Amino acid sequence: MDERDLLQALMTGPVSGDALARRFGQTRAAVWKRVRALREAGVPIQARPGRGYMLATPLDLLDAEAIRAALPAPLLAQLQTLELAWSIDSTNSELLRRPSADLQPRRARVLLAERQTGGRGRRGRVWVSPLAAHLYLSLGRRFEGGLARLGGLSLVAGIATVEALHALGVQQARLKWPNDIVVEDADGLRKLGGLLVEGGGEHAGPAHAVIGLGLNVRMPADDAAASIGQPWCDLAGLAADGACDRNRLAATLLAHWLPALTTFDVEGLAPFLPRYAALDVLRGRRVTLHSETGSRAATVTGLAADGALQVRLASGEVCNVHSGEVSVRREAADAARNREDTP
Repeated sequence: MDERDLLQALMTGPVSGDALARRFGQTRAAVWKRVRALREAGVPIQARPGRGYMLATPLDLLDAEAIRAALPAPLLAQLQTLELAWSIDSTNSELLRRPSADLQPRRARVLLAERQTGGRGRRGRVWVSPLAAHLYLSLGRRFEGGLARLGGLSLVAGIATVEALHALGVQQARLKWPNDIVVEDADGLRKLGGLLVEGGGEHAGPAHAVIGLGLNVRMPADDAAASIGQPWCDLAGLAADGACDRNRLAATLLAHWLPALTTFDVEGLAPFLPRYAALDVLRGRRVTLHSETGSRAATVTGLAADGALQVRLASGEVCNVHSGEVSVRREAADAARNREDTP
């Protein structure tokens, strides 16, 4: 009896500890230990007298064949591999461990996991990764033009991600520079997902990159969720039923990612700048820029041609920001919602 077998049994409905013990040839105590381990991994399992164990919320498991079946043949041809892991430290880390020389030109490795034990965000932050709850997806690919061209890759992946969510009915999704997928409500911005791009290569030759996406689908109501240090949301909370099927979600994301990455490889960031502008949640807002040298107030005017955040400082100077953190100034949030965007 492994975790996947037990979860599949629980997905069919309430089942008693005795029935599970007979089914898997285990003692009731062994079944209870397995159930406890699943709870500790973030799976909400209830135990009801006279009915047995049952899932507190709906759950689906990833299926590589279902994802492949939802992709058209031309896109399938762009996949070198599509793999699923049950539990892994990080999908990004695993793809980075694999030899980049094995990557075929214009083809991608894709790895998804049901759980990450060491999921990472920007600047080494922990990404909460409960079992079978969210989407953890990484894609590895080679790109021409050297390392300098990869600066806009997270923006391109973000555009493709939000456009995929819109296709699934999640019209609230927007982009927050440089790599957050967010939704705005009356209390401000809530994080729905995040991207992390890592890689290497030659300065003027081929480069390889791994794009990782963590997207909140159904956040369990546990201590891990309470420990998240910023406002968040998930697809289930947005009543985005069409996007909560994680296999459909993964296939739709890949159907948007793969063509976007091909275009970026050939044409660079320029074709994506108008698409980013249509999804940009920061443009026109007063923000605070946080960097190693301190914090500064500014107003976001858009993106520069190289993907940098373009801002106007209090002095009137316009400058480009290539790294750092950006927070929306709360005192301007209400005014921003009532303001018409200016060109």
